[in-house]
Amino acid sequence: MTSLDDLPIRDDLRGRTPYGAPQLAVPVRLNTNENSYPVPEPVVEAIAKAVTAELRDLNRYPDRDALALRADLAGYLGHGLDAAHVWAANGSNEVQQQLLQVFGGPGRTALGFTPAYSMHPLLALGTGTGWWDGRRTADFDLTAADAAAQVREHRPDVVILCSPNNPTGTALHPEVISAVLAEAPGMVLVDEAYAEFARPGTPSALTLLPGHPRLVVTRTMSKAFGFAGGRLGYLAADPAVVDAVQLVRLPYHLSALTQAAARAALAHRDALLATVQAIKAQRDRIVDELRRRGHTVADSDANFVLFRTGGDQRAAWQALLDRGVLVRDVGLAGWLRVTAGTEQETDAFLAAMEVVDP
Repeated sequence: MTSLDDLPIRDDLRGRTPYGAPQLAVPVRLNTNENSYPVPEPVVEAIAKAVTAELRDLNRYPDRDALALRADLAGYLGHGLDAAHVWAANGSNEVQQQLLQVFGGPGRTALGFTPAYSMHPLLALGTGTGWWDGRRTADFDLTAADAAAQVREHRPDVVILCSPNNPTGTALHPEVISAVLAEAPGMVLVDEAYAEFARPGTPSALTLLPGHPRLVVTRTMSKAFGFAGGRLGYLAADPAVVDAVQLVRLPYHLSALTQAAARAALAHRDALLATVQAIKAQRDRIVDELRRRGHTVADSDANFVLFRTGGDQRAAWQALLDRGVLVRDVGLAGWLRVTAGTEQETDAFLAAMEVVDP
């Protein structure tokens, strides 16, 4: 049987494995930061109606530029944005891939500050963009001075910041982003996939968009909106950035069904976002309880918690799985990440954690 080794794939892809997390049939799945709450029935009905209205015209291509959807997304974000400032694609990963296609590529480099979202270096690899692995402190902090110094050192074409950061959950202070903007010779991308879960008083990088035409903020409907299966991500930036991304986007990349479903979801945002406070409460409960038990836990502004195990995180991961709870091993020695879900899921996780020593 033919294997990858038998195919003439690129040398830099040899020996690599696809990105992904285990999809196991277990009672409690808390490993991929999904919103544990199902879509409310009134929203289900609204999405079904919107999608049904598109079915008869599936013989025609969708709106190539998704103008109505982009206007709706701009209305949700506020900050004086309109459709010209927004671009949408099939998840924020595709948005970020498009950004690297147009601003990165062969002969160019990107800088990220790890541990961060593990797809960022893979997106760089896929687009032929060189990757610099930036440093964080031992407690996963990133200061303005250190971030700026690393930008000066590497002179990357694209800087990728993650706020709140995945997998640590920590949000960046705006002064860090401002410091990077002042030093970066190219584009600065701020991944805000978990922005809706931030603690009160945590500002968004959207506030920095005026006067910074090389700043891009990416968002997703997968997390807070509970729309992971719908695959809708988007960016906010200067209109010139939106024009640039369209140089590399595939024609008709966003289906009519996806656009219709996303617009219906946005129209019912209050119902979908009603779960955010409940999820934040469970996140804070996990942080407080694990710390009470003696675990070291990273501060979180996201819908997940990173915590230290007493030893080999792989053994701890398996011990939790044996008790029906699936969490995420993100590859940090001695650390695991758990999604904050429903109260019942938190109960199950904390009960299972009795076998994991701090």
